[in-house]
Amino acid sequence: MRVAGLAAILLALAPGATAAPAPFESSIRAVRWAELRHSYRGGCPVGPADLRSVRLTHWGFDRRLHNGTLIVHRIVAGDVVAIFRRLYAQRFPIRRMVPVSAYRGSDDASMAADNTSSFNCRFVGGTRRWSMHAYGRAIDLNPRENPYVAGGRVSPPAGRAYLDRRRERPGVIASGGAVVRAFASRGWEWGGVWSAPDYQHFSTTGR
Repeated sequence: MRVAGLAAILLALAPGATAAPAPFESSIRAVRWAELRHSYRGGCPVGPADLRSVRLTHWGFDRRLHNGTLIVHRIVAGDVVAIFRRLYAQRFPIRRMVPVSAYRGSDDASMAADNTSSFNCRFVGGTRRWSMHAYGRAIDLNPRENPYVAGGRVSPPAGRAYLDRRRERPGVIASGGAVVRAFASRGWEWGGVWSAPDYQHFSTTGR
């Protein structure tokens, strides 16, 4: 046992050895007003007391480790940690992950920045129906690589370069792939199967 342990240490210290990545880390805490300043408003279907700030380790497109934050409903916070633990193990790259309030609550601005986000007190586009994001029960993952497509409209516009879903590229969510399975393991459904596919969108209700 001791000899084997020493051999492992010497191997790790050998020239050219690659250090093991840091372990996945996460934390769940009460949400701060600064994280909601531009994404919460009176009349929202959930209040700040029902939301949690979930801090997560994730891989970036630069193959380095980063920390990000998602604002989600308290009921799903544990599931979100479990899902992103699996994405971390798969080394699935995420561009950035900050509360959408950093973009003054603008979904378009957040998507343009390729920002992965959750809570935003807004309606479904073109309706007066609350989006699942307004409940903190939906996540948009890598919007540029996984755009929303409705007719000839692509959101964000830079996502047009990723309309060919047959190509395997970093950050792209594949039908039936590891990312979809990670969310499905906790009962979340993928918008990529809709008639107007929203490839970035996962929710607890399929809406």
